[in-house]
Amino acid sequence: MQNNLFQQAKEAVTKFTNNLAGGTNEQDKQAAHNAIQAAMNDATPEEKQQLQQLQQQLEQNQLS
Repeated sequence: MQNNLFQQAKEAVTKFTNNLAGGTNEQDKQAAHNAIQAAMNDATPEEKQQLQQLQQQLEQNQLS
């Protein structure tokens, strides 16, 4: 299950960052954030590190 949640988090962040140029909304960002948090609960230490990087990527790409 953790791999599934981890993969969903990666896909949600990728979707958000890929759509920045085409226009994203707060729901896309929140979905990515929620996916990261859900995956974090059951992640391995290695996955947690990658999830933290995804969270940073999400925050760096937020719209002003």
